[in-house]
Amino acid sequence: MLTLPPFELAGRLAMAVALAVFMGLAFEETYKTEERSRPGGIRTFPMLAMCGATLYLIEPAQAFAFIAGLLGLAAWLHAYLRSAPAKPEAPTFMIPASNLLAYVIGAIALMQPPWVAVALTVAAVLLLGTRERLHRLIHIVPRDELLTLGMFLILVGIILPLVPHERVSSLTPLTPYGVWLAVVTVCTLSYLSYLLQRYAPIKNAALLPAVLGGAYSSTATTVVLAKRLREAKQASADISAGIVAATAIMYVRLGVVVALFDIHIALTLAPALAALCAIGAALAIYEWRRPRARSTKTNLAVLPKNPLQIPAALIVVISVISAWVRGAFGESGILVLSAVVGASDIDPFVLNIAQGGVAGMSIANLSAAVLIAASSNNVAKAAYAIGFGGMTAARRPAAMLLALALLGLLAAAIYVVKA
Repeated sequence: MLTLPPFELAGRLAMAVALAVFMGLAFEETYKTEERSRPGGIRTFPMLAMCGATLYLIEPAQAFAFIAGLLGLAAWLHAYLRSAPAKPEAPTFMIPASNLLAYVIGAIALMQPPWVAVALTVAAVLLLGTRERLHRLIHIVPRDELLTLGMFLILVGIILPLVPHERVSSLTPLTPYGVWLAVVTVCTLSYLSYLLQRYAPIKNAALLPAVLGGAYSSTATTVVLAKRLREAKQASADISAGIVAATAIMYVRLGVVVALFDIHIALTLAPALAALCAIGAALAIYEWRRPRARSTKTNLAVLPKNPLQIPAALIVVISVISAWVRGAFGESGILVLSAVVGASDIDPFVLNIAQGGVAGMSIANLSAAVLIAASSNNVAKAAYAIGFGGMTAARRPAAMLLALALLGLLAAAIYVVKA
């Protein structure tokens, strides 16, 4: 039985009426600007909400009165739609659905926490108010994007809850759930970056396209922009700045990934990552503001071909190798391994460290390993910039990447000394 204090009951009823008025305003603005005969609106919705709340209060145990009212409303809406005069536009289900939602908002405001009723009302208002924009998405979003979104939802909503939390091998301390959670983390960051690059109006937003590319993969961004340097056949300041900006945002990405799995390592790494990111951003801005050889038509966007890359196997392999290296060569072996793996993709190695894949090492040495891997990756990117962009065009961004690599190694040395 529903037992609410009188003042709380009055507040819940007032909230239901206010939310119904809010939804009625949005409904009238969308459907009743020219045609007033459609059911629903700023008067009807509050009445429906009060009816739903009152009928629920009459018999809250089984809610028979509320159900009878709901069926009566549905029958009336059906009869209205059957007898309504023919109109040139096609009938829409949004009108009866809005009336039914207004009716149940009253009962929801009494039964559930207030945020439930507020969330439902706001969602309904957004759907009503963005009708034209949502319909235009049919022509904007290609079918391949829907398939990509479906794959992402499968990774997050189906596979992740099903994988086991227990270790399946003594070769690595990682669990299948931990490995797949790392996969989901990387895919989420990459997918968000991909969506922003593809659909946000950022083409002329200075270095933001390169920053978003770096959030996906600073290595891939460096390679793509270096190729554009070669096509430009000159030392283009904006492309050079984009290469450095992509590496600057890499330090933010590393901090976020580590923090999701081990906040202690993330806090230890935070000063070094913040300093390196700030230095990289300053170098990128300095390069961007060079007046010579900068074009307003340069495209710095780097769209990933596959925003849902799955490095699960690499994470497991890196974890097994790390455990063997840790046992055979100690902590110094892990530091050397970090320099080796940094020449390619550092995400599996960093995720392995953040999830405890290297047991027995101090947080300071683990932080140093992450910095060494990032510095090694910067050296590799400098080589990619020269290789794909040419010495003449890419020497400036390559020199800045090498400078960031040296600073990262210096920070790693400080961590090792403190360990």
